[in-house]
Amino acid sequence: MSDEVKNVLPPVIDVTTKVLIVGSMPGKQSLEKQQYYGNPRNHFWSIIGEILKQEIPVDYSERIALLKENHIGLWDTIESCERKGSLDAAIKNEKPNDFKTLFIRYPNIKLVLFNGGKAFEVFKKHIGFEVLDGRAYQKMPSTSPIPGKNIKTFDEKLEDWQVMQSYLAQ
Repeated sequence: MSDEVKNVLPPVIDVTTKVLIVGSMPGKQSLEKQQYYGNPRNHFWSIIGEILKQEIPVDYSERIALLKENHIGLWDTIESCERKGSLDAAIKNEKPNDFKTLFIRYPNIKLVLFNGGKAFEVFKKHIGFEVLDGRAYQKMPSTSPIPGKNIKTFDEKLEDWQVMQSYLAQ
């Protein structure tokens, strides 16, 4: 049995996107639901709600509309990989998504935030930061519910993620 996992989630982006949040590879629950950050224990949507000072809708399509209204996009570094389960640590033989084309198509992106170490490392290894063409970027603490090496509280994560506010206000 193959452990190949394909990322079937298209980028959430449009021409007004200013901040692109880049994950590694959706977990099993997210892929099954066909939703970014589909695990209810993931801090992603709670952090976005706090930053935007808005209640996060229950309906996924409304969540995506909220992101777009606020110029926030989502994508993942990995198009496909081998992985047992949902852990980033289990990812092997990853194939990256085509960010070069994405950045050409969406030139208004000013800031790229990597949601966790794996997203950052895969981007660095397979894509390279030169493709960012002068855009700001930062590795963020993962919003994953799985405790990593650098365990942070929700409030500590939120404080780090606030960096996007100045880019959204421009």
